[in-house]
Amino acid sequence: MRKYKGVIITGIIILVLAAIWFFFIRKKKEPVQFETARPEYGNITTSVTATGTVQPVDTVAVGTQVSGTIKSIYVDFNSRVKKGQLLAELDKDLFQAQVDQLRANLLVAQTNLSYQENNYERQKALYNTGAISKADYDLATNQIGQARANVASVNAQLKSALKNFSFTEIYSPTEGVVLNRNVSVGQTVAASFNTPTLFVIAKDITKMQVEARIDEADIGNVRDSQRVTFTVDAYLEDVFDGKVQEIRLQPSVSANVVTYNTIINAPNDNLKLKPGMTANVTIYTAEHNNALLIPVKALKFIPDSVALKDFVIKRAVSRGQRMPKDSVARDTSKPFKSTQRIGTSNYVWVLKGDSLIQRHIRTGLNDNTRIEVLRGLDQNDVVVLGVSSGGVPVAGAGNNSPFMPRMGGGRRR
Repeated sequence: MRKYKGVIITGIIILVLAAIWFFFIRKKKEPVQFETARPEYGNITTSVTATGTVQPVDTVAVGTQVSGTIKSIYVDFNSRVKKGQLLAELDKDLFQAQVDQLRANLLVAQTNLSYQENNYERQKALYNTGAISKADYDLATNQIGQARANVASVNAQLKSALKNFSFTEIYSPTEGVVLNRNVSVGQTVAASFNTPTLFVIAKDITKMQVEARIDEADIGNVRDSQRVTFTVDAYLEDVFDGKVQEIRLQPSVSANVVTYNTIINAPNDNLKLKPGMTANVTIYTAEHNNALLIPVKALKFIPDSVALKDFVIKRAVSRGQRMPKDSVARDTSKPFKSTQRIGTSNYVWVLKGDSLIQRHIRTGLNDNTRIEVLRGLDQNDVVVLGVSSGGVPVAGAGNNSPFMPRMGGGRRR
C-alpha cells in the first residue's frame, strides 16, 4: 500500500503542475484579427498641383508720345480712374512756342498767297492783251502755285504741333485702378526711341487670373474648363475657386524642367486677391460622384497561408474570369454599356465566413487613399485590408492599426 501511495502522490503533483501550466503559464493562441472595410459610395477626384501668380485679367500701360518734363500728376497708386480722366500733364511752354511760331508762319504764307493771287490776275490780263511775254505769265503761275503749297505745308506743320501740344495732357484710355506710377513731378521723359510707361492701369480687378506653371508630366491631364481651387498665403483659410481658361503652348524651361503656363480665371468680387500674390493651385483633372470606393490598401494585401492555416484561401481562376452580374459598382438599374471605360484590372481579397476569396475587379480613379471600383464588388462585400495573428502583422497587412477609423466617402477638396 505504501508502495502505491508514493506513485499516487507523484501523479497528483504532475497533474497539479500540468494544470498550473495549462491555466496560468501556457500562452494562449491569439485569434486572427482582420482589418476589413466595406465598399462605400462617395466622391473621388484626381488632381494636379502647381504654383502660380495672381494678376489682373487685362492691364493697360499708359505712356507718352512726346518728350518733356512732368509738370503735374493728378492720380496716385490705387487711384480709381474713369475713361478720359486727366492723369498727368507735361510742361507745355516749348510746345506752345512751337504752335505760336507756326501760326505766325502760316499768316506769312497766307499773306504771300494773297499777293501772288493778285499778281497772277494782273499778269494774266496783260498776257491776254499781249503786253507781256509767255515767260512772264508762266512765272506768275509758278509763283502762285508755290504760295499755295507753302500755305498747305505750314498748315500741316501747325496741325502736327497742335497734336503734339495735346499729347502734353495724358488721359486714361480705360476705366480701372492705377496699379503702378513710374514718374514724379519734375521728371523728364524721353519718347525718342521707346514710349515710356508712366502708369499701369488694371481694367477690372474684380476679375483676376492665375498664371500657373504646370509640369510637363501633368499637362497631359489638364483641359479647358476644369475646376480649380487655390489658396494664397495672405488668406490660408480661404479657398478660392476658378476654371482653366487657356493652356499656352509656348513652354518655359528652368533648370532643365519644362513647364507650361496655364491661365485660370478667378472671380475677385470681395477684392481679397491682389496682383502678384503667389497661388497654390489644385486642378481637378477628373471627378466622379457617387462612385463605389475602397481603400487603396486593399490592393496591397497578400494572405499568408501559414499564418492563416485555419482559413480556406480561394484564388481567382484567371485574370479574365467573368464577373458576376450583380457585381457592377455603378447604378445597377442601368445596363452596362460596352462603350463604358472598363478601367484597370486589379485583385482584392474578400472575407466570407472562414474563407478568403480572391476577387478580380476593375478600378478607376485613384487618389492614393481610396480607389474607385467599376466592376467586381458591391456594398455587401467585406474587403480585407490587413490581418494580424497574435498581435504580429502578417505580410501584406500594412502598417495601419485595425482599430483606426475608416475614412468616409466625402469629397476630397
